Amino acid sequence: MSQPLTVILHILDKEYRISCPPEERNNLEQAARHLDNKMRDIRNSGKVIGVDRIAVMAALNISHEMLTGSHKQDVALNDQQRQISDLVSRLDQALTRHQN
Repeated sequence: MSQPLTVILHILDKEYRISCPPEERNNLEQAARHLDNKMRDIRNSGKVIGVDRIAVMAALNISHEMLTGSHKQDVALNDQQRQISDLVSRLDQALTRHQN
């Protein structure tokens, strides 16, 4: 296991030093950029004032995006599983007819 390293992140004009495994550095930096962009969008809209409130709104928006995307993936997976089951049934029927 490699030693953790300290990564410097900038989120909404503030610097954060975060420790993480070297293999997670790119993911951490990408997550920080995504969060920074969301927080800037919220701040620039002028509808939310205060860094704490902006952070909470960004967290809620990101969580909602994740849950919505996860739900869509679940629906697609269920559809694919149903299609596979239908195909297996049709193949079974065709094989049964062919064997008789």
